[in-house]
Amino acid sequence: MGHEHSRWSVHPTEALRVNRGFDLDAFDPTARPGFHGGRKRAAALMAARGKDLAELQEQLFAEARTGGTRSLLLVLQGMDTAGKGGIVRHVLGMVDPQGVQARGFGAPSGEEREHHFLWRIDRALPAAGRIGAFDRSHYEDVLIARVHSLVPATVWEGRYDEINEWEARVSRQGTTIVKCALMVSRDEQLERLSKRLDRPDKHWKFDPSDLDERAHWPAYMEAYQAVFDRTSTEIAPWHVIPATDKWYARLAVTELLATALEGMALSWPEATFDVAGEKARLERMRDAGE
Repeated sequence: MGHEHSRWSVHPTEALRVNRGFDLDAFDPTARPGFHGGRKRAAALMAARGKDLAELQEQLFAEARTGGTRSLLLVLQGMDTAGKGGIVRHVLGMVDPQGVQARGFGAPSGEEREHHFLWRIDRALPAAGRIGAFDRSHYEDVLIARVHSLVPATVWEGRYDEINEWEARVSRQGTTIVKCALMVSRDEQLERLSKRLDRPDKHWKFDPSDLDERAHWPAYMEAYQAVFDRTSTEIAPWHVIPATDKWYARLAVTELLATALEGMALSWPEATFDVAGEKARLERMRDAGE
């Protein structure tokens, strides 16, 4: 660890962070903010940072085994085909799977609808020592719920503050939250949907309703702008990631996660036994041929 991030002219925590005045209409989903280099340089850097990520995740897991309570939550949002699943596979796939809890949120079940909208989210939070990943999340309740008027405006309007309060509480309880919105253009989405139809091995990923949702694109962009305006906080800021180049998006999320874990100042737990004594005992067993 301790890499110099020389290929990042501006670190992703700054280059991709949503600050006051962020304008989604002016956002370029084909850009590569802060990174100067191509796919080959990105692959080398991602491999290096992936090793860091794996070691940091193991330290987090080890900390929990000795009484630690901290965890990390990656929140992924984006329109269909933006690459959320690819982030889970290619980024979190670089760490030990026993330390990862991945969860996707679709339409709520009957039981979930009987509870507050954050009830099912609360139950899916990562356990101590784990990295959790939400492929879609509580933000669906101010995105799709808003676009399709699933609840009255007075209801979804109040959810922004509820989400901020909930994320602040979760953070106080020891879960660091990294929020990433993957953004592609409407044309890029159409191209990716077309490729899914051209490949039999991708048909399972295609949902005819995805085409129906495209008719609501402007409303979704308006809803995303409101999410960024209302819920990018000091405790849990949003990072909006251009996702046309999948390799760039994956590299950026890798860096954001590794940086968040480095910020925890993790270390290996000290042994709770006499290391020298156990080494001596092992040597005696070796000498005795046991």
